[in-house]
Amino acid sequence: MLIRPSFFSAAALALGLATAAPATAQDAPDPETVVATVDGTDITLGHMIALRSSLPQQYNQLPPEVLFNGILEQLVQQTLLMQDFEGELSRQAELLIENERRAVIAGEVITDVMGGDLDAEAVQAAYDEKYGSAEEETEYRAAHILVETEEEAKALIEELEGGADFTALAQEKSVGPSGANGGDLGWFGEGTMVESFFNAVTELEVGALSAPVQTQFGWHVIKLNETRIKEQPSLDEVRAQLEEELRQAAFEEHVKTLEAGAEIERADTSGIDPTAINDMTLLED
Repeated sequence: MLIRPSFFSAAALALGLATAAPATAQDAPDPETVVATVDGTDITLGHMIALRSSLPQQYNQLPPEVLFNGILEQLVQQTLLMQDFEGELSRQAELLIENERRAVIAGEVITDVMGGDLDAEAVQAAYDEKYGSAEEETEYRAAHILVETEEEAKALIEELEGGADFTALAQEKSVGPSGANGGDLGWFGEGTMVESFFNAVTELEVGALSAPVQTQFGWHVIKLNETRIKEQPSLDEVRAQLEEELRQAAFEEHVKTLEAGAEIERADTSGIDPTAINDMTLLED
């Protein structure tokens, strides 16, 4: 059964800290190397590597010699506890072992399906399909002043049309977080802002002010400062994303193929209370 990260005990780690020794030059590591034997049961470097791979990233902060000794002592302790076990495993333990075996073997297949090298032409084709024929998208740079009532918004428009400085008014009157920055919202495209706000922006000419616009946040006075056509990313900029999408597609296709060739019978579970999966007493002997 795989060792879960939560089982990496504080005691084992403390012992690793206490017994850490300076690293010395050695031959190339061999995963079959026996690092400890507990009443005839060997623990190998491979066992340690496998356990290390299951630990969360926080353990990366530890010096290698500390982690090495901590993992070794953890495996020694677990071996002792395993050898101390008498009787039959609980139903829960048996099921956990089955699930772990299923997950680990499935993980091997997933690695095989998704871990291979990708054909450069396939990556290029994915890029061309996603970005080559994409429609041009306009991006907008606007600023706004957010107030609580329509009357306040109308009064702001009168001041602005009378020559008041937009940035200064935003800093003074806006209740939104961008007020301190003169209301500047930076560059944005479709889907970034709430619909009514975005629609109002798209109807403006550069330099123009909007009529009061209501959203769930309050009332806005918007000024459109600039527009531009969004540049498509280069292949190198999105290569990792495209490769991940291709690998995911390969995995999904593989699963579909397996499902199509397998006889899968799903029982009628309508009579099972979904909350039953939270009832650990069902696994009690």
